[in-house]
Amino acid sequence: ELMQYVKAPDFPTGGVIYGYEGVKEAFHTGRGRIVIRGKADIEEHHGHEQIIIREIPYQVRKSDMVAKIAQLVNEKKINGISDISDESSNKGIRIVIDIKKDANAGVVLNYLYKYSDLESYFSVNNIALVHGRPRLLNLKDLIGHFVDHRHEVVTRRAQYELRKAQERIHILEGLIIAVDNIDEVIRIIRSSEETREAMNRLMEAFNLSELQARAIVDMRLRQLTKLDIDKLEHEYNELKERIDYLNLFLSDINMRMELIQEECREIIDKYGDERRSEIVYASEDLNPEDFYADEDMVITISHLGYIKRTPLSEFRTQTRGGVGVKGADSRDEDFVEYIYSATMHATMMLFTATGRVYWLRVFEIPEGSKSSKGRHIQNLLDLDEENRITAFLRIKNLTTDEEFVNTHYLVFATEQGLIKKTLLAHYANPRKTGVRAINLRDDDQVVSVALSNGSCEIFLANRNGRCVRFNEQEVRPMGRTATGVRGIRLDDDPNDKVVGMVVHRLKNSDETILVISEKGYGKRSLIDDYRITKRGAKGVKTINVTDKTGQLIDIRAVEDDDNIMIINKSGVAIRLSMEQVRVMGRATQGVKMIDLNKRSDEIASICNVVAEEEEPELLDEADLDDPSEFVPQEEDLQGSGSDEELEVNDDQE
Repeated sequence: ELMQYVKAPDFPTGGVIYGYEGVKEAFHTGRGRIVIRGKADIEEHHGHEQIIIREIPYQVRKSDMVAKIAQLVNEKKINGISDISDESSNKGIRIVIDIKKDANAGVVLNYLYKYSDLESYFSVNNIALVHGRPRLLNLKDLIGHFVDHRHEVVTRRAQYELRKAQERIHILEGLIIAVDNIDEVIRIIRSSEETREAMNRLMEAFNLSELQARAIVDMRLRQLTKLDIDKLEHEYNELKERIDYLNLFLSDINMRMELIQEECREIIDKYGDERRSEIVYASEDLNPEDFYADEDMVITISHLGYIKRTPLSEFRTQTRGGVGVKGADSRDEDFVEYIYSATMHATMMLFTATGRVYWLRVFEIPEGSKSSKGRHIQNLLDLDEENRITAFLRIKNLTTDEEFVNTHYLVFATEQGLIKKTLLAHYANPRKTGVRAINLRDDDQVVSVALSNGSCEIFLANRNGRCVRFNEQEVRPMGRTATGVRGIRLDDDPNDKVVGMVVHRLKNSDETILVISEKGYGKRSLIDDYRITKRGAKGVKTINVTDKTGQLIDIRAVEDDDNIMIINKSGVAIRLSMEQVRVMGRATQGVKMIDLNKRSDEIASICNVVAEEEEPELLDEADLDDPSEFVPQEEDLQGSGSDEELEVNDDQE
């Protein structure tokens, strides 16, 4: 429970705490070894890759680390490095490692972690003196003894203040007696031969202590003014109140503990700052879900492969046609391409354009503000540099809910109009290097992947504004490495391709079809506006594509209480409530959804997010309808589903 708040050491040089087992051992036993990595990113520069090191492990000398890397290159222990330069300044550390064109920067970075000081170890040995004896303390003991020490400090401090206040008020009582009897005091002092005689006579006359008598004898004449007399009485009253408070404080342990908390908060306000050392939980560590609330997040992936998670609360709802807020601080050649909503405990399945699937937990993704760039996905996944993520799914219990994975399917759609359905159980064994999710032709790419209960309806839309609707049961389940069958017949235009897919649950009658064009126009249409055909048909018009609207860029299923996030290539994002977008005819051109300030700017991506007003739980895949509830609809069927099936056997991967 304590480790929910004290998660790990925070080193002044930042870096990455890689793996949590050492931290856990140190906090539970008082002794452990923590792996620390420098923070490095892979960037492209003038046609070749660079590794940029911006933070180094604690207690590692930068000059020694650079020299060691150069030595490893000369000894041929690390290949692929052409140059190393230290561009650090007073603004921070920046070590630039140029990678040869024929080398893989991700592989080189792994070798740097393995052989150089870019990865080091910090040994924890929590030995402290407890009541004069050395003891090995775990996290709970450390905090407990610290609180005991602070309690002793505030108690002794209060006792000291009480003693001083009592001594001072004793003197003030004598001075006040002297002021009240000033004529007699002056007579006694003037008639005495020496100071000791005057003190003794005063003590006898007014029943004073020796300290009080000495204070009266030492009192200056200016203290007899009315102002100084009032000061004496004011100081006396304040000290009396202070003594009453200190006596109450010393008798009440709750007051002492509240003071300890207050002083700790003052230290936090004065010296506290944001965590510098990032924590990366390795897969072999104990369950890290205990350290994260299951909050709603927005996952952002840029065109060049930078990924981050941002709390959904950072985005606010705006009106239709607004200019939006800055969604990511990207370089000129980069822009945010994919943005999705997910919860912290979900498992993310990331599908690449070339047909592979990778797995990530949401809390394993580095957190960043909505204006930050994020971290390159190659630093998180074993991903080829030419590969990119084109589809994403979140599933809460992928490896534990056997019934769910054996009753639900992944439905794939490709640019060339192919569609494939495979049981989710074939993808329920995460591997670090990923697996092949679909077998693709050389000229094809994955456009969309969706989860289905086996009895849904499928919508496929192309760039020229047409959409086909057919029953999912027309696509039989295939193996994980199958290619699929034709879902929509594309136009003869060589630039035509599928832009999106919607898997519609028949039970959800409130859904409408949302389409967005590349120049910011969009609209909603009723599901029933699209007639059911067989798979492989050309479909019907879903938006009137004109020069004003641009070609179709995406298709989504939305409801009135949904929100969507629209983001363009310049990085500006707008969050829009679907209640603001009226339902229109299927063949209309729609209304302006986002104001593109630059004529050359275009929409990059849209995604569904939860509405701010209700903050409902994000859709859990287990909420999908029971497959037995599928009821076929009576519609005129057009088109032909007799295309040659392009399935490849599982053993031919």
